[in-house]
Amino acid sequence: MKLLLAVLVLAFSSSIHARDYVSIAGSSTVFPFATIVAEQLGKNPNLKTPVVESGGSSVGKKGVCDGIGTQFIDIGNASSRMKVKELAYCDKNKVTVTEIKVGYDGIVLANSKDVPQLKISLSDLGKALTAKVPVNGKMVENPYKTWQDVNSELPDIEIRVYGPPTTSGTRASFAEIVNEKAYCKKDPEVKAIGYKAKNCRAMRTDGAYIEAGEQDNLIVQKLNEDLTAFGIFGFSYLDQNSDTVQGAELSGVIPTFDAIAEGKYKASRALYFYVKHAHVNVVPGIVEYMTEWTKHWSDDGILADSGMIPMSKAERKEMMDRMNSLPVLQASDLE
Repeated sequence: MKLLLAVLVLAFSSSIHARDYVSIAGSSTVFPFATIVAEQLGKNPNLKTPVVESGGSSVGKKGVCDGIGTQFIDIGNASSRMKVKELAYCDKNKVTVTEIKVGYDGIVLANSKDVPQLKISLSDLGKALTAKVPVNGKMVENPYKTWQDVNSELPDIEIRVYGPPTTSGTRASFAEIVNEKAYCKKDPEVKAIGYKAKNCRAMRTDGAYIEAGEQDNLIVQKLNEDLTAFGIFGFSYLDQNSDTVQGAELSGVIPTFDAIAEGKYKASRALYFYVKHAHVNVVPGIVEYMTEWTKHWSDDGILADSGMIPMSKAERKEMMDRMNSLPVLQASDLE
């Protein structure tokens, strides 16, 4: 039995060493920033450029927890924090991880610059897109067809919003910030009915909200083709496409780098990656990849130039310490 165990350990060790590059997957919002860091690391002649793939935050968090070995990714990117039940999947597979925050990003509602900019409250936006709303004292399937149906001061055009699918951290964060907290938790009719605010995270499925996949650039393309449509995606994509699309003014604040950094723009969230302990110091480049982030996440670094909102100096110091000590993420940290 001991001989068999020794053979299995040796086989696993050889399998890990068979891959000589860092494998990363997850959030489409984190993807462009992670790619920048990977390309910078790739300039080191002693290391291979890490392979970064998209797919959504749930793909990143599940992927890093799937197991240990070269068939599994080393790092999972996410634009929504790991949940207790997601960490339980890690525990089930005997995977331990460290959570590293890398910066912040705004969530924007955008449309083509060829038409007027939308000005809407976060509450009205949630009312327009959540699956159920109150009508005559009951929660019913959302009946609003136009923005003007939601609020008489809004445009008389059909509600049509392209956005990310259920695997996306952007969608999860939007539903929590806008639908749940800005709308349902504050709406007197919803509260009077006793409807649970967390149920408001469900988005409409009647065509008013259209899942457009994890590629935010495709949503930008849709907005340039359909001048009456809107799209939901991360601020960095608005920043990169500011010549053709514009962000809606949400509750009196236009999405800008400074407004998000100063906390004035409320539709914003943190960005993370989760690193698997069993692969650190085994797969070459993981430690160096984490360190590479620290070289570019300052206020005037290339990541900020690409649209990522930097953390404070204190937060950056805390994350650098985590990279060195690699504390095991516990369920109690997420509650």
